[in-house]
Amino acid sequence: MAIPTSKRLAYLDWMRGLAALIMLQGHVFHSFLKPEHRESSIYVLSQFVGGMPAVIFLFLTGVTLAFLMDGRERKGVPPVERIVVGLRRAGYLFAVAILFRLQMWLFGLPFSPWTDLFRVDILNCMALAIAVFSFLAAFHTVDRIRLGAIAGFGIAFASPLVSLIDWTAVPQGLHDYLAPSHTSFGFFPNAAYAAFGVAAGSVIRSVSSEHLDRIFQWAALAGTVLFLAGYYFSGSPYSLYPSSDYWLNSPTLVLIKLGVILWLGAFSFLWNKGVSSERWGFIRQFGMTSLLVYWVHIELVYGRPLYFFKESLEIGQTVAAALAMIVFMQLLSLARTNYHRWSGWLPNLRLPWYEPVPRRASGD
Repeated sequence: MAIPTSKRLAYLDWMRGLAALIMLQGHVFHSFLKPEHRESSIYVLSQFVGGMPAVIFLFLTGVTLAFLMDGRERKGVPPVERIVVGLRRAGYLFAVAILFRLQMWLFGLPFSPWTDLFRVDILNCMALAIAVFSFLAAFHTVDRIRLGAIAGFGIAFASPLVSLIDWTAVPQGLHDYLAPSHTSFGFFPNAAYAAFGVAAGSVIRSVSSEHLDRIFQWAALAGTVLFLAGYYFSGSPYSLYPSSDYWLNSPTLVLIKLGVILWLGAFSFLWNKGVSSERWGFIRQFGMTSLLVYWVHIELVYGRPLYFFKESLEIGQTVAAALAMIVFMQLLSLARTNYHRWSGWLPNLRLPWYEPVPRRASGD
C-alpha cells in the first residue's frame, strides 16, 4: 500500500478511512436490502451507525482547513491572501460537487429529472462551510480555537430556529443550502461539525507533537462529557424551542455526534501510535482516496450498474454484497495510489492527464 510519510497525519487518514468503511456498508444496506427486512435489528444498526460518516467528513474538512490556514500564517501570508486561499479551496469543492451531480444525472438519463442537477449533497455543504469559515483565516491560530467552537455551537443551537422560519418565499435552492432538511445537507446544522473541526485542527497545530497524547486524552474526556450531556438533555421534558425535530435539527444530537467524533479521533490517534499505522492499513488506504471511493460507490450502489440488486436481497446476501463492495473499493483505492508505480509495466496505458497522488506533508 502507498503509505504517506507523515506520521502526524496518519490518524486523520485512518479516521477518514473508517468513516468511508462505515459509509459503504450503510449505503449497500440502504439500497439493496428487501423492504420487508427494514425493521430488522441489523438494518437499524447499519443505518444508525451509517449516519456518522457524513459528519466525520465534515469535521475532518474543518481540520484540514485549519491546517491550511495555520500553514499560510506561519509562512507570513497576509490575512486577505489567506482568506483567498480558503475560498479557492471552497471553489474547488463546489466544482467537484457540480461535476458529481452532472455525472449522476447523465448516467441516469432518461429517467433522472433535471432537478437532480441542483441537489445539495455533502460536497455542496462542505464547499459552503469552507467558504464561510475561510474568513477565520484573518485571525491567529489560537483565536480560531475559540471562534471555531463558538461558531459550531452557534450553528447547532440556531438550527431549530432556522427551521421555524417561513421559507415559502425563498427559492428552493437557497432553502436546501441553508435550512435543515431530511433530503439535503443544509448549512444548519451540518456546518457545525466543520466549525468544530476548525477548532480541533487549530488545537492540534497549536501544540508540539510530543503533547498530542495529552491533547487526545482530553479529547476523549470532552467527547464523553458531550455525549452524556447530549443524551441527558435529549430526554429532558423541557426545551428552549417551541418546536424541534431530534433527527433533523436538535442541538443535543449534534453534541452526541461530536462526542462520538472525538472518541474516534482519540482512538485513531492511539491506534496509529500505540499499535501500528500499518496494521489494518486497508482502513487508512480508504482514507487516502475517500473522494474517489465516495464518488464511485454512489454510482454503483444507487445508479444503474447494479440496479438488479435494488431492494431485492436477503440479509445474508446484503452482507455479502457489502463485503464485495468493500473489497472492490479497496482495489480501486490501491490502483489510484499505486498507478504511478504500476504504469511502468503498461507504458501504452499511461494517461497524459494523470498526476500521482502527492505524499502528504505535516503542514499541508
